[in-house]
Amino acid sequence: MEPLDRRQRLIEARLEDVCGDLEPDALRTSVSEAVLSGGKRVRPMVTLLSCETVGGTAEGALDFGVGIELVHTASLLVDDIIDRSAVRRGAESTWSAHGHGPAIVTSDGLLGEAFALFSDEPAAMRAVSRAMVELGEGEATELTAMPTSEAEYVALARRKTGALFRAAAELGAIAADGDRATIDALGEYAERVGVAFQIRDDVLDAVADPATLGKPTGIDATLDRPSLLQVTDLSPDEANERARAQADSAVAALESVEPADADARSYLLDLAEFVVERER
Repeated sequence: MEPLDRRQRLIEARLEDVCGDLEPDALRTSVSEAVLSGGKRVRPMVTLLSCETVGGTAEGALDFGVGIELVHTASLLVDDIIDRSAVRRGAESTWSAHGHGPAIVTSDGLLGEAFALFSDEPAAMRAVSRAMVELGEGEATELTAMPTSEAEYVALARRKTGALFRAAAELGAIAADGDRATIDALGEYAERVGVAFQIRDDVLDAVADPATLGKPTGIDATLDRPSLLQVTDLSPDEANERARAQADSAVAALESVEPADADARSYLLDLAEFVVERER
């Protein structure tokens, strides 16, 4: 099985290239700080592995994967402003380091570079645009109306987190010229992984050590922000069981895809396990 390290190096090198081409210097610096300060690179890895699963190559999906990482990073900059979070990935957040205005400009710069990477493929533009509409609706919903049930929470998590995961997988399948059924199955897999990821994030915010997590904890309770633990009476262990159920549904969707590359699909299966068990 080909190691993930090679794919990770491809992603990091392309991110550095994109950041290095930006002007003026102040934008290049702030974007580089935001993008290259770390991160799990889960979404671009999903894009590359989805492409390979369908029969394409990691290189063939690289720009799409980097583009979805830029969109994700742009959303984090805005999240940190909303949450008043001074730390991101173990370092000072962009708004805390540079101010609200430069953070918003940095987010805009990230989105511009991302859409430049999608612009030659109409199907990719449609997939990402749909995800950004969902993300925006989710963010607006979170600011104006607290979910009152587990079902409403899951619907919000699907928009806020699942939508970008779905787009990441769809982009990989699109890069490999996958058919509609395959694109949809991989999208369903990734959306479920995204919801599981968000539930686990809620649990970690409640119980993790901030030093291990790389960002402050207790934010959900402090800001009265909707998390599964805030909305329901579930314990952290019970919430983890909900994340596990989402991951199991993700696996079922993925197993409906006949893989051209079984090793790539195996890594996607491993990811469904990772998002439930991760500690940061």
